[in-house]
Amino acid sequence: PYYVDMNQNLFLQASLHSSDQNLTVFVDTCVASPNSSDFRTLVYELSKSGCASDSTYALYPSPRSDIARFGFNSFSFVNRFPSVFLQCELVVCRYQDYYSRCYQGCVNRFKRTADS
Repeated sequence: PYYVDMNQNLFLQASLHSSDQNLTVFVDTCVASPNSSDFRTLVYELSKSGCASDSTYALYPSPRSDIARFGFNSFSFVNRFPSVFLQCELVVCRYQDYYSRCYQGCVNRFKRTADS
């Protein structure tokens, strides 16, 4: 466990461990839950499809392509839950493949009706 105070800035880093030097990593979606085994019932969305859902969520510059850095302000799920668990989906792409998901950034996908 990592203990923090309310509204404290949290900085996280995800790193890719591979012998292939031509890979990059991108944080696509992050959600938080008070239950470490259930990320569907009661969740708080920090980011989705590379877009910040929480106003405090931010991506930060990284020294290497195989490292993704991000952060947000700590919070709690009311006062009933003593812990918050984080689950993030990351995407791994070829380095400098500008058509890949890693280089698209925030992607808002809107559904259309059949007649539009």
